[in-house]
Formats: sequence, structure tokens, C-alpha cells
Amino acid sequence: MLSLPVDFAAFALPAIHFQQHWKSIVVAAGLTVLLFAVGGLYGARRHLSFLDDLPMLLGRMLVAGALVAIVVAMRHGSPDNLASYLRVIAVSSTLVLLGRAVNYASVRLARRRRWVEHSAIILGGGPVAIELARLLRRYPQYGLRFAGFVDVDTTAHELQESTPLIGRFDDLDEVARMVDCDVIIIADIDCPESRLLPVVRSTSAAGYDLWMVPRLREFSAQSSSPDHIGAIPVVRVRRPTLSGVKWLVKRASDIALSGLALLVLSPILLITAIAVRLEGGPGIFFRQQRIGQFGRPFQLVKFRSMRPVNEAESQTNWNIAGDKRVGPVGKIIRRTSLDELPQLWNILRGDMTIVGPRPERPYFVDQFSAEHPDYAMRHRVPVGLTGLAQVSGLRGDTPISDRARFDNYYIENWSIWLDAKVVLRTVAEVFRGGGR
Repeated sequence: MLSLPVDFAAFALPAIHFQQHWKSIVVAAGLTVLLFAVGGLYGARRHLSFLDDLPMLLGRMLVAGALVAIVVAMRHGSPDNLASYLRVIAVSSTLVLLGRAVNYASVRLARRRRWVEHSAIILGGGPVAIELARLLRRYPQYGLRFAGFVDVDTTAHELQESTPLIGRFDDLDEVARMVDCDVIIIADIDCPESRLLPVVRSTSAAGYDLWMVPRLREFSAQSSSPDHIGAIPVVRVRRPTLSGVKWLVKRASDIALSGLALLVLSPILLITAIAVRLEGGPGIFFRQQRIGQFGRPFQLVKFRSMRPVNEAESQTNWNIAGDKRVGPVGKIIRRTSLDELPQLWNILRGDMTIVGPRPERPYFVDQFSAEHPDYAMRHRVPVGLTGLAQVSGLRGDTPISDRARFDNYYIENWSIWLDAKVVLRTVAEVFRGGGR
């Protein structure tokens, strides 16, 4: 928590003395902090090592300083001015490294004295879990206080080293609250992934810091920021960021982009509406109940490409691509995805987002959730106009299990840049004429 303000203050401090460069130094400080954040240098760490982080710190400060130096050279064109700026950057970088070293030493001291520690539960009862528990008991510098094991019924905890067993896996949330748990470490628990994933993805688990010991840990992939407890590598489980500043940015961009798109595309919307009216008569819009975030129903709006016999057919007919009732206009707007444009209104209202899992009808949500356990987890986030599954070729009559995997991958690896990539790929698909 202290690293970011300490880094920024250390980098910007020379601006007080070298006032002719204060703007450049402050910009470079902000850029440095941003690059550190992108590189994961502000994430929670169990093992703190200044030397481990030194190459990344130097590299990212060099990039930040060089980018601002280009602007300084273009604006002033004076070699002396540029040389003076670079000397200040060298001083700033040195102060950042000193600040980091002092910060890490302070955190380790606070952990060793147990001024700062977090209650930790270990899932499992095998050799890895036992060794982790021993390390946490012996070495407080990892900042964790071992609270006990949680395991499945099939694993016996008869050895002294595998105690205390404070609860069973099925009661994890209740046990975690009981011991005021902050951190959960998944070790060698003897249960299949299909049983573990729903617990990890549950909303109740979102309140805990989740770590795991990778399988084949002796051959674990190299990371720019390796972390470990003793000699056991641990990986922080990336959780979907379902709230906070990033999601406020996502919602703000949804409002701005959908409003702008409705304005810019209004001529196309008008022409499409007239064409639909001429082909199919009154009722240019087609409203259908879909399931949104947290299983809430809403009315999705589309241009009508055909007229269903009744509401039951509308809710239960899976694919109308080959339906003879779809006329020439209907085929064109479906092939070009023009029929989806009225959903921009749903986005503006807050029913949907631009990028997210595609919404489905209640009938099929119930069916798919029963057949595919991961399907219901798609509704952790708002549904979208386009999604990662759709731009990956999973449209129309494609396997639901594959769609669910792509949707959950999107949720668990969500970022603003991932949204941007999906939008760009969607535009490419539309121009390529990818139809349904």
C-alpha cells in the first residue's frame, strides 16, 4: 500500500530543487508509477526482495525517462537542457531505488515483529500443505499467521504436523469467517477442478486473498515477479475486478460510446427501420426477455428480421438462420449484424455493456446451466453487445461448453485493453461479413 506513494514522491522530489524541469519530472514520475503498476510491482507479495525487482524497476524507469526526454528534446532543442534533465532523472531513479529498499526493509521488519500479519487457511493435507504450514509458523516475514487446514473428507489428518484441521472444504466460507481469515492458499487438496472452481469463483470467496501452489512446481514458468514461501512457489489467483475504478471507467465508456454510436449511426438506423417496416409491416423492433447480470431479466431490443408465431416460439426457437420466413432484408441485417444495433439503447440504459458474455433467453439459460455447470458463472458481469466467444468464432449453432469457457476466461482475465481488442475484432468480423 505504501509503495506507490513512496515511488511517486521519491521520483518527483528533485523537482523541488530543479524547478526548471518540474513539469517533466512530475510527468515522468506519473508515467513511472503507471509502468510499475502495469508490471505488477504494486501487487501483494509474500516474498519481498529488492534485488529480484531491481531489473524491472530500472527498465521501467528508463522507459519513462526516455519517453519524456523525447518530448523535452523536441520542445527545447537544447543539448544542455536535455543533459540537465537526464541528470535529474538519474537522481530521481536513485531516490526511487532507495525508497524501495527502505520500504521493503520496513515491511519485513513489521512482519517479523508481527505488527502486520494476516490470518491464512491452507487447503489440503498432503506434504505440500504440511510444509507450507511449517514455513508459516517458523518464518513470520511472509506476513501470514497460520490458522489451520481445511480439507475434503477423504483426507485423514492423523499426523501432528497436519493439525489443526479446522473444517471441511464444503464449509470453507463458514470456517473462514470463524477464524477471521484474510488469505486462502490452495495447496495439494485432493478434489477435482470441477469441484474447486465453483468455490474459487463464488462471490463469497471474493473477500479473501487467494493463492495457489502450481502443480509441477519444480518446472513452473519463469515470471518477472517470482513469488514463493520458502522454496515453494506460490501464484496469486487473478480475480475478476467486478467493482472499483476500472469498472466505473467501463461504465462511463459504455455511456459515452453507445450515445455517440446512436448519434453517428442514426442515418443507418433510420434506413434499416424503414427497410424492416416495408418488408414486414408494423413493428420494426423485436423485444425479447433475456437474462443479464446476477440472473436479472431485461427486455432486449433488436430490429425484427421475422415475425414469430407466438411468444413461446420466440423464447424456445434456438436458431432461425434457415427459417424461410426470414426475408431478404432480414437476411441482410442478420448477416451484417445491423439487427443488433438497437441494443445500443440497452447499453445506454445499463441493461448491457459493450463487451461481455452475450445474453440468452431464460429457457436456454435454465437448460444450459443444468447441462454445463460453468454456464451460470457467466452472469457474474453485465452481458454484452459483443464478446470474446463471438469474435472467436462461437456464434450461432456452436458448442455451449466452449462459449462458457471463453466467457469465463474473459471475466477472469478482464481488462480495459481486452475490451478494446474484442471491439476491434468485432469491427473486423463485421467488415469481413461473418454471418450467423
